[in-house]
Amino acid sequence: MNKFTSLLFMFLVTGAASSVFGQPERVSYKMVSRQFEQHYNNHNYDSIFFMFSEETKKALPLEKTIEFLSGLNAQVGKIKQREFLKYENGTFAAYKTSFERGLFTVNISLDNSSKINGLFVKPFTDISLPKMERNTTKLILPFKDEWTVFWGGDKLALNYHVDHVAQKNAFDFLITNEKGKSFKTNGSTNEDYYAFGKEIIAPCDAEVVLVVEGIKDNKPGDLNPIYVPGNTIILKTAANEYLLFAHFKQHSIVVKQGQKIKQGTVLGLCGNSGNSSEPHLHFHIQNVENMNIATGVKCYFDKIMVNGEIKSDHSPIKNEKIKN
Repeated sequence: MNKFTSLLFMFLVTGAASSVFGQPERVSYKMVSRQFEQHYNNHNYDSIFFMFSEETKKALPLEKTIEFLSGLNAQVGKIKQREFLKYENGTFAAYKTSFERGLFTVNISLDNSSKINGLFVKPFTDISLPKMERNTTKLILPFKDEWTVFWGGDKLALNYHVDHVAQKNAFDFLITNEKGKSFKTNGSTNEDYYAFGKEIIAPCDAEVVLVVEGIKDNKPGDLNPIYVPGNTIILKTAANEYLLFAHFKQHSIVVKQGQKIKQGTVLGLCGNSGNSSEPHLHFHIQNVENMNIATGVKCYFDKIMVNGEIKSDHSPIKNEKIKN
């Protein structure tokens, strides 16, 4: 099952970079970074290729350069704003870069001829952002009845989300029958899935800080990578934890941004919108509202039934059957 994934990007680093020790942006870097932005926004990827050093051209031929840059542009759009931050490791000039659909760090290094011999694109992280290891707010599960953990845990074998910074402690929940199937007959329609249309509830008292609505539910097996989370809600707790719920059924969300809600309040219905192959709930906690710069927070539920036994302060893992 192809689930909810954040955007991650390829990178290249080639050749030996020249040493740069001063913190102010050097004239050569200022000129090259400006040219890079202009060519990138105008889709002139071959012009960027000719800004590479000979070693970089060999390591990343024109066809691969175009593939990398066009893929980046397709996923995050044009560069809107760029700010020089510092030199990292004495070689790379780091630029805080706002793209149309995300905030990233673009690192560029130059050789002695002012040719690009290193290029690295990664999600922007701010050391001033709050650090959280786990939730302190007491939570109930975000649903009624018994659900199954499809993805959950700290290891890749249990939870493919661990490779993604904002979602590294995320869960995917669905409902299965005694045979382990998530649908009643052949799974060809959303209505055939046990989870579809089930109520999703607030795990705690919180404020609704984001609502995204109006995205159509997919036909099972199809995906919508344009808006990956689909119909979405983010709640903010009193401890400044941000609870993200993804893939709601279209037009089912019943809360509004800015609304203060109580634990157990119905948020909407489980759906199959966004980058989702079947009806399920994606749920995770992050340290800030913006998922492009957030870090995932490990989630523990206060007291729940796990495979028929009561467990306190428990973080569910793959294949567990859980209910409040």
